[in-house]
Amino acid sequence: MSHKLSRWALPAGIDELLPEQAARVEQLRTAVLNQFHGAGYDLVIPPLVEFVDSLLVGAGEDLALDTLQMTDGLTGRQLGLRADMTPQIARIDAHSMAPTTERRLCYLGTVVRARPDGLGGSRTPMQVGAELYGVAAVEGDLEIISLMLNTLKIAGIEPIVLDLGHVDVFGSLAEQAGLNAHDEEIARDALQRKSNADLQALLTGRALTPAVLDALMALSRLNGAWGAVLAQADQVLAGVMNPSMRRALDRLQKIAVVIEQNFPQVSVLIDLSELHGYHYQTGLVFAAYAQGVGREIARGGRYDDIGEAFGRARPATGFSTDLRALLRFYQAQAQSAATIFAPADYADAELLLAVERLRARGQRVVMTTQALPATVPQLVRQAAGGENLWQLMGDTNHG
Repeated sequence: MSHKLSRWALPAGIDELLPEQAARVEQLRTAVLNQFHGAGYDLVIPPLVEFVDSLLVGAGEDLALDTLQMTDGLTGRQLGLRADMTPQIARIDAHSMAPTTERRLCYLGTVVRARPDGLGGSRTPMQVGAELYGVAAVEGDLEIISLMLNTLKIAGIEPIVLDLGHVDVFGSLAEQAGLNAHDEEIARDALQRKSNADLQALLTGRALTPAVLDALMALSRLNGAWGAVLAQADQVLAGVMNPSMRRALDRLQKIAVVIEQNFPQVSVLIDLSELHGYHYQTGLVFAAYAQGVGREIARGGRYDDIGEAFGRARPATGFSTDLRALLRFYQAQAQSAATIFAPADYADAELLLAVERLRARGQRVVMTTQALPATVPQLVRQAAGGENLWQLMGDTNHG
C-alpha cells in the first residue's frame, strides 16, 4: 500500500496549489502587477528553458548549481531550466529590445531550482520582480526599494526590517589587502557566516597594514541600526577610506534617511558584511525581513555590468520575491461568486445562449448532469434577459 501511495508523492520542495490557494495567488498576482503597471513597468514573459551559456551569463557559481540542465535533442547543446529570471530580463533589455535611455520591466513566473532555497524552501518559487535599467543615480535604488516595500505592503506584511549593504566596501578592502579571486571568495564566505576565526586564519601571515587588517576584521561587526553603524564605520574605516568606499557609505545614508521618512513601518538596518550575490552585484544590496520568517522575504540590488555579455552594459537595479511566500501573509480572501446550476442540455440552443450571456456578465454557471427542478431552464432564460435571478430562484439553485 505504501509503495502505491509513494507514486503520488511530490519531490521535496515541490508543491501544488489547490483551488482556494490558487484563487488567492491570482488575486495577489493581479494586485502586484497592477502596482508595477502604475509605476510604469512593462510586463515581460521570458522562456522557461534557455541555452545554459545564455541563462547563466554573469550569474555566478551559486546559480549554476541551482540550475537543472539537460541536453537539447535538436542541437546537442545544454539547456537549462531557469532558476532565476534576473539574467533573462537583462538579456531582454540588452538584446531583444531597442535601446532607450531608461527602461522599466517587470516579470512573474515559476522558476525551478535543483536545491531548495533555504531550509524548507520551495524548489519552484513563483518569482515576481522589477528591474530598472539606465538609472545610475541613488533615485533608481530608491525607486526599486520603494516598489519592493509597497509590494510587501500589498501582501499585508508589517512590520518590515530592511537590511542594506554595499559590496564596494568589502571590494575596496579586498583590493587593498591584495587578495586574489580565490582568497577573496574565502573572505566573503567567512564574512557572510560572521566567522572572524576563519577570516583571521586567512589573513594571518600576510603583509597587511594594521588599518586594512583591522577594517577587514571589523566588517562583520558593522551591522545594526543604520545611524550607529555609519558612525562606527567612519571611525573604523578612516585609515583605509577611499573615494569608492566614501560614495558607498554616503549612498547608504541617503537611502536610509529617505526610506525611514517615507515608510514608518520599516526599520532600516545596515550590514557591511552582507554580500549575497557578490559575484554579480556591483553596489547596493538589500533584503527585506518579516516577523516570524527566518530568512529574507524579498531581496535585490544593483548589477550594473550583467548586460555587458549581451552587448549593452549599463546601470541596472532590481528586486524579486516569491509570490507563494507572500501568500502566508495575504489576508484578503479570494472572491467567490455564487454558482448558478443549469441542466446540461446541449440540445437546447436557447438555454445555451442564456448561459453564455450570464457568463459574459461575470456569473459563474455550471451545466450539471445532476437532477434540477424542471423550472430551472426557464428561470435561467429569464435571468439572462435581465431579471433578478436570485429573486426568481430563491435559494434553491445557487451556492
